[in-house]
Amino acid sequence: MLFWTTIKLALRSLVGNKLRSALTMLGMIIGVAAVIAMLALGNGARKQILSDVSRNGHNTLTIFAHQPHVNPVLMGTPSGLTVGDADACLKVPGVKLVSPVSAGFKHLQWGTHVDNCNVIGIASTWLKIHDFRVKSGRMFNGMDTRRLAAVAVIGPETATRLFGAINPIGHRIEVGTMPFRILGVLVAKGRHGWYDPDNQILIPYTTAMTDLFAASYLSHIDLQADHEKDLQPVQTRLTRMMRIRHRLIYGDRNDFWIGSQLQIIRTVSRVTGIFTLFLGCIGGISLLVGGIGIMNIMLVTVTERTREIGIRKAIGARRRDILRQFLIESVLISMLGGFGGAALGIWASSMVHLGHFTGAVTPSMPIFALSISVGIGVFFGYYPARRAAGLNPIEALRYE
Repeated sequence: MLFWTTIKLALRSLVGNKLRSALTMLGMIIGVAAVIAMLALGNGARKQILSDVSRNGHNTLTIFAHQPHVNPVLMGTPSGLTVGDADACLKVPGVKLVSPVSAGFKHLQWGTHVDNCNVIGIASTWLKIHDFRVKSGRMFNGMDTRRLAAVAVIGPETATRLFGAINPIGHRIEVGTMPFRILGVLVAKGRHGWYDPDNQILIPYTTAMTDLFAASYLSHIDLQADHEKDLQPVQTRLTRMMRIRHRLIYGDRNDFWIGSQLQIIRTVSRVTGIFTLFLGCIGGISLLVGGIGIMNIMLVTVTERTREIGIRKAIGARRRDILRQFLIESVLISMLGGFGGAALGIWASSMVHLGHFTGAVTPSMPIFALSISVGIGVFFGYYPARRAAGLNPIEALRYE
């Protein structure tokens, strides 16, 4: 019963000084709102980046070639990636789909309309690996790839730039100096980062290597594993297989590099986690300032109510009763400010837009911010409360 009486006294004290209490709470409101908004923005950035990664396919791996630091006399094969390497990848347990890739940048032209975009030579399985779909027309097939057909599937942005409102299916465009017949148009995905999947042209990798780029080696090899949990084991098996194919002996560095979607997700999570923590610390500075404001006001309150404290002690109030009374007042100020700040932070997170992402509030964020605000109320209110509890009742009664 005494506890609830103490809370009523604390509320009465706050209501008796409305303006001062409101201004003190304002520091906590701003602090909690800043923490929630900053954490939400960091979380929103993380979700957007991970969403962009997922939009480019699931359970994917990519093999790139790079120059090795080995004795060239001992190298039995060139360091580039070959179609044979891609075919060998299909025999690795856990690999579901494989596509050789031969990419480059070329000049496109249809009539008087000109554009520049990325030209990607692929197998038809590339669409499934990277979760692309054909909106109209069709995708080139294995027969087109084997006979080095000059056919293409283009992105919707490329179609708009070259053809406007005209249906591009069946028309021929010049890629570099070579004519290609358009078989289909992809479904729009939207730009993410520097990569624009809507502005590209897909052709058979055999045609790209032989006729368009005159390349002996692939740009890279794209793969898809059966399951996400298989990514690491598959990557290990692929590494072992590639070392054998490229005749690398013990001590030789790999002349290739295998990247997985899991590595990208882990890197993104680590970087955005640090970014979110940094933003949270910036918001935490506002909370610290709000806590100092609470301590300042509570010290003023103790000074103003010195005679009241003396009277209470004279009629039997114990030291811990006085300590609890002022500590509860401090916590109430911080809690009320915390609730207001949580509401403001959630609203601000939904209103603020940075680039292509908005803040994403999780249930743990308001709970964390409110817990911190209560902790600040206890931490910064303890010294004023202890000072009030330590007053000598005789001297307190003499205070004017």
